[in-house]
Amino acid sequence: MRNTIQRFGAAMFVPVLLFPAAGILLGLTVVLLNPHLFPFATEGSTYVKILGILQKASMVLFQNMPMLFALGLPIALAQKASGRAVLAAFISYLTFNYFIGGIIDVWSEELGINYQTGQAGLIEICGVLTLDTSIVGSILTASFTVWLHNRFYDLRLPEWANIFTGTPIIVVLSFPLMLILAILTVIVWPPIQSGIQSLQVIILNSGAIGVWLFTFLERILIPTGLHHFVYGPIYFGPIVTDGGTVNYWISHISEFADSTKSLTELFPQGGFMLIGMGKVFGCTGISMAIYSTAKPENKKMVFGLLIGATITAVLTGITEPIEFTFLFIAPMLFFVHALLAATMATIMFMFGVSGNFYLGVIDFIFQNWLPLGANHWVTYVIQIVVGLTFTAIYYFVFKFLIIKFNLMTPGRTDSNIKLFTKADYKNSKHNTTTNIQTDEVEKEDDEIKQKAIAFLEGLGGKDNISHLTNCATRLRVQIINPELVYDVEYFQSNGAINIVNKGKSIQIIVGLTVPLVREEINALMK
Repeated sequence: MRNTIQRFGAAMFVPVLLFPAAGILLGLTVVLLNPHLFPFATEGSTYVKILGILQKASMVLFQNMPMLFALGLPIALAQKASGRAVLAAFISYLTFNYFIGGIIDVWSEELGINYQTGQAGLIEICGVLTLDTSIVGSILTASFTVWLHNRFYDLRLPEWANIFTGTPIIVVLSFPLMLILAILTVIVWPPIQSGIQSLQVIILNSGAIGVWLFTFLERILIPTGLHHFVYGPIYFGPIVTDGGTVNYWISHISEFADSTKSLTELFPQGGFMLIGMGKVFGCTGISMAIYSTAKPENKKMVFGLLIGATITAVLTGITEPIEFTFLFIAPMLFFVHALLAATMATIMFMFGVSGNFYLGVIDFIFQNWLPLGANHWVTYVIQIVVGLTFTAIYYFVFKFLIIKFNLMTPGRTDSNIKLFTKADYKNSKHNTTTNIQTDEVEKEDDEIKQKAIAFLEGLGGKDNISHLTNCATRLRVQIINPELVYDVEYFQSNGAINIVNKGKSIQIIVGLTVPLVREEINALMK
């Protein structure tokens, strides 16, 4: 069950990875439309009209989040033919909403639903007015469809019915399932919506305490993979505001940029989007402490290990490479990291910092500092000062703990940072037969392919893998026989940052190239 939940949480990250690029485009259009920076950006001008078109286009991802999740989840959850699973999930999602639209059109009075465009709780999806189930509806429909896909996609039918083999049979089977789900939704969702609205008030009234608890939980649950379920319903679901905090911020960013009111007054929900502070300022201090406490003869190697992971964390907010560098060596440090990250976010919120700060500096700049800097620069100066102060706090606290408790972070023992060449790898390979062809191994110029080949061998070959997926930086593998899996040093010598070995559940921490590595492994397994 836990592995299933972890895979599901990782799958939720697939559509989320699209948002930073779209956010950059949106942030640039908001800046270019600022009349304080560009005096010729006057209302009604051709310049403003053209930029207005670009701004609307840059909103496409944020205003269609439910659809993105319906299409994105099958990519990670489907065990085979993921492209066809996406098509089936798309059809199921539309069918689900068309069923709901038809039901409330006929029985809106009996259900107590005001069936009118623009009415709260309703939304138009692909031309039909339906209940606004946010990402909940898309996740449910995608999950059921992927379950059908994984179970029946390879079902062999009689020759006369072969036309229904594959995706058609999934669509046929999902049709009555979507009808049942739609009937249940129109019965239970309106009361849930009322409950959510009450919950929104409670959460917003929690103030600084709520910000601290949320940030702490989001960080501390990272090792379990369950942190997606903490931020997902808030950022992309209706828990704090209708449509999610990300969509709300993006939709109102021009208004926030023009206003001189406090950001926490304009967008109090943004206190729950300050988890990026620990990623940017915290991980920098952690890296400095790990480097500082390494043996002098190992500092160069430790620097090479940390620099890429730190830059990744600071720029993109993907922290797993650096966090997993010390997490399983010294779990106590990760607990301290969660405490400090929550405290930093809370202090910033109390000083008026709010906005879309859940990733890294790229989003800080293009979705906050640049578009809103003219009227809110003082708040951002405070944010940077507090952040750098916490970088220093992280550094001294982590350095003290590492030395005090003699924690074996990278560089404090030679074995933690030993680097291997390809010659070492070939000479130290286990004498285990694999299904990888020799000509593939000889392709030295393809680093991604080499990692895939090595990882597949280290996992015991394709016949030892029962399930393979990935999140932002990790390969998540279910294996059959744990005794066939090679040791940590083998994976690290072939490009892995670290591995998490929990019996039949293996996580290989690769970095941002993990989707490419997974695709190569899938190709090798076929």
